[in-house]
Amino acid sequence: MLRVPFTDLYATLERAMLHLGLEPQAAQLSARLFAETTRDGVYTHGLNRFPRFEAMVRNGSINVHAKPSRTAAFGSMERWNGNRGVGNVNAYLAMQRTIELARANGIGAVALANSNHWMRGGAFGWQAADQGMFAMCWSNTLANLPTWGSAAPTVGNNPLVLAVPRENGEHVVLDMAMSQFSYGALSSYAKRGKPLPVPGGFDSTGHLTQDAAAIEASQRALPIGYWKGSSLSLVLDMIATMLSGGLATHQLPLEPTLEAGQSQMFLAIDPANLSAAGELNHIADGILEHLHQAPPLDPADPIRYPGEQTLRIREENLSLGVPVDPEIWQHLQSLGDPIFR
Repeated sequence: MLRVPFTDLYATLERAMLHLGLEPQAAQLSARLFAETTRDGVYTHGLNRFPRFEAMVRNGSINVHAKPSRTAAFGSMERWNGNRGVGNVNAYLAMQRTIELARANGIGAVALANSNHWMRGGAFGWQAADQGMFAMCWSNTLANLPTWGSAAPTVGNNPLVLAVPRENGEHVVLDMAMSQFSYGALSSYAKRGKPLPVPGGFDSTGHLTQDAAAIEASQRALPIGYWKGSSLSLVLDMIATMLSGGLATHQLPLEPTLEAGQSQMFLAIDPANLSAAGELNHIADGILEHLHQAPPLDPADPIRYPGEQTLRIREENLSLGVPVDPEIWQHLQSLGDPIFR
């Protein structure tokens, strides 16, 4: 694995985005989100996801010139159409509008239809928390997760994000898929030939396994909480689709490079009028301090809250350079070379 400075990663991604036809402002924002995702250690949804993004731009699934448009508004909630635009840009703008609604009303919500893969959902939790907001957002996906009691992919691996702001910037951000391991994580384990730490799905014979490649082959990832995760995925899909007026999981193309038209939901709560910020921070500190006091089963693996590892990896990668796949990095650099334009 090669390490490159964050500024180089960001600049090269921006040049590649411009090469693919994104307008300058969108290219800058999308590149920053890709770079920050990679910087924070979510490699499967950062640079490693770029080849699929590029393929979707080239096959027309992503319209690089499209911008989201508001289609309805009622109270502190709005409905928007992503117009098949760049997924992480659409999601960032939707969360920012949600935050504006929360500033004005205490709570805000945006239902976004007809968008694209938002890459790392946690980015939009960090976005809200950095602005002092509690937040929740989720997206539906193509049908790639078996509903409980079936071997057929029926529900989506719909990512869910919950964010709790803290004054010191060390926010609590939960970013989880509806499967025990995302397909990006399964691909990473399979590529390295490493077993999963716990069973993550079923093999072709229907047995639970820690073999990531076998799960990829069977397409039978294990829902979190078994039937509970399957049910949660269904309900998230229904809420996002019904409120946005968009496509449901069963209506999305099954080919990953054609997976366009996702329905997404963004909510934000502004705690400013509930209590003093210091009081809320004191409560958060107490909860996390109690969590850290739990004795770990492995002394070398201390107890941590969601998002805590992200902060450590972010600092390390800013200091040492961001790890990148050499082949993808070389290709990315070629897109930024004027001779390829």
